[in-house]
Amino acid sequence: MNINKLHSLLPDMATFVCVVKTGSFTAAAQQLGVTPSAISRQISRLEKALGLTLLERTTRKQFPSESGKLAYVSCQAIVDSAKDVVNISDVSQREAKGDLYIAVPKAFGKQVLEPLLLTFMHLYPLINVHLKVTDLFIDPINGEVDLIFRLTNTPIANLVSKKLGTVRSILCASPDYLAKHSTPLHPQQLTRHSCLYLGESPKDREWHFYKKGQAVKVVVEGRYSANHTEMRLNAAKAGFGIAIFPDFTVTQALKNKELVQVLGDWDVNGSYQGVINLQYASRQFMPAKMRVFIDFMEDNMIN
Repeated sequence: MNINKLHSLLPDMATFVCVVKTGSFTAAAQQLGVTPSAISRQISRLEKALGLTLLERTTRKQFPSESGKLAYVSCQAIVDSAKDVVNISDVSQREAKGDLYIAVPKAFGKQVLEPLLLTFMHLYPLINVHLKVTDLFIDPINGEVDLIFRLTNTPIANLVSKKLGTVRSILCASPDYLAKHSTPLHPQQLTRHSCLYLGESPKDREWHFYKKGQAVKVVVEGRYSANHTEMRLNAAKAGFGIAIFPDFTVTQALKNKELVQVLGDWDVNGSYQGVINLQYASRQFMPAKMRVFIDFMEDNMIN
C-alpha cells in the first residue's frame, strides 16, 4: 500500500477504533458528531482497502471479527500515538491544565481519595477532574480514563504502576455485640457468631486467617450481607455482628471505640486489601496534568 493511500485511511482507522469501543455505528456517530451512514461508509472503505471483514454486523450492534480484533490492536496503537502528538504541546507547558479522567474503587474513593482530590483541585485550578467511582476494573488503554487506582498485590503487568501505600483487612465488632455474645479467641469460634459479609458470591462467606504458619478457613453465617462497605460498617456499629473491613474504613470507629478489633493476633484476608497502585498506560510524552497528579499522590499518600 502506497503512502498516499495509507494517509487517506488514517481517519477510517480512528473511526474503526471508535466503533469497536462504542459497539455500534449509531453510538460512534453520536460521539464523533456525524451520521451513522457516514460511519458505515468509512468502515466499508477501510475493509475494502485491507481486503478484510473487520466487523460482524447485527441489526443493532457491531463487533470485531477475528481479523478485526487484530486490526483493532494496531489501529488503537495509531490512535494512541496521535494522542501523544497532541499532548506534546501540553507537556511543553509549565502550567498543567485540561481534563483528567480517573477511576477509583468506591470506598477508597470516598474515604481516602476525595479529600486529597479537593486539595489537588485547589492547587491546580486549570485541571478538570472527571471521576469514575466503581469497583469494576476499567482499562486505561481502552476505558477512556487516564489513571486508575487499584488495591491489589498483582497490578496489571502492561501498565505503569506507582505504589502509594498498603491496605490491610481488620476484623471488627461493636463492644455491645461482644458483651452479649462473647469475644472469639480462635477463628473457628466465628461459626457460633453472626458475621456480616459481602454477599456477592458464596466465596464471600469463606474467611481465611493466618498466623505463624497456621492457615484456617472458616465458613461464616449471619443475618445480614451487603456489598457496600459503609452499610456493613453501620450494621457492625449497631451490634449486628462481626465483619471484615479495610483498615482505612474503620480507623475513626476504632478510635471512637464504636468498634473494637477481634482476633488481632491473626491476619485475615479480605476482598479489599493489598498495595494501593496508581496505574496508567505507558506513553513517551506524558501530559503535564497527569505528571502533577502522580507527583501529588506520591507526595501525599505514600505510607
